[in-house]
Amino acid sequence: MKFQLTMLVCALALSGCADHAARDRLGIEDATVLKTGVVASQDEAAGAANGQWVSTYAPIVSSRMALASLQQRLNQVPGEKNGYFQAKAQCWIDAGLQARQGNDHWGFVEEAIGQAATITIGLENGTPLSAANPALRTVSTVRPDLWKIVNTIKSDPAIAECPEAQRPLACAEVELMHAGHDAWMRSFSTAEKRLPEILGNLRVSAETALQCKQTKQAPAPVAVAQVPKKITLRADSLFRFDGGNEAAILPSGKQRLDDVVTGLKKVPAIRELKIVGYADRLGSDAHNQSLSVQRAQTVKQYLRTHGVTLPIIAQGQGSANQVVNCEQTKRDELVQCLAPNRRVEIEFVAAAS
Repeated sequence: MKFQLTMLVCALALSGCADHAARDRLGIEDATVLKTGVVASQDEAAGAANGQWVSTYAPIVSSRMALASLQQRLNQVPGEKNGYFQAKAQCWIDAGLQARQGNDHWGFVEEAIGQAATITIGLENGTPLSAANPALRTVSTVRPDLWKIVNTIKSDPAIAECPEAQRPLACAEVELMHAGHDAWMRSFSTAEKRLPEILGNLRVSAETALQCKQTKQAPAPVAVAQVPKKITLRADSLFRFDGGNEAAILPSGKQRLDDVVTGLKKVPAIRELKIVGYADRLGSDAHNQSLSVQRAQTVKQYLRTHGVTLPIIAQGQGSANQVVNCEQTKRDELVQCLAPNRRVEIEFVAAAS
């Protein structure tokens, strides 16, 4: 299995996209999704809601309140926050929030709530949970090759003893499901835009699992922590939409920043941090500049409050250095497409050796 993980790390690092249509790149096998226009089916096989689906999700009167309640309950569950199931429940809540903010009314928000609730209730009651991903009405399978990678990583024994590798794996699964929902709605380009983050999470999971295995096998572990040059945190995972102060930090954002604090304690070779906030191109230049500065300063203050004493430079670049270009005409689709541009980058400056 060590050979498999090593090969996966290499493959994920070299993954690229062929110059074909986005739909073809997604590897969709569901014939109903491949049809559009007058030939498209509208029956239950194509995803139309049936009585069972309606009765299952009818109790969800307010998705906003349901997501807030689940977040509160999940926060109170004891145990390893980076563990597979806690991470997966959190990622389902985040996916539901993101879809709700994007005014998605096709049922995915409710299904995300259902998945998060099933896991959270199981964690609360201490009942066994399944790591399988159920078939959802509003989700089609995309990138079967990535699902094979997911299953390969999940089947490696090193994952069970490596919580650090479980969180990115769980979130990659949820993101693949979210991309499958985009494809189900025939928004193939939106689905494809999720792939870089999915690939990144799978690469981190495979690399971390491999490191855990190697550390365990080493007779005298004297591993030197690798210092990343820079990490990028999606603003939508850190802050509520268009928010940038401490009150706007999401629970998942606090977890990501806590991970940074923990990592810094393990790597004494860092001498300085540079934090840069970015906004998307929507809104005025003045607003975007102010928001990007506020987000960088908030991250800096959070790290300070949680014990980071290193010198920190925090600045905002407004809507500069956009990583994706989007041309959608509908605002909610445009906001979703521009999500990678809303980010906070943390650069780690290593001490001279």
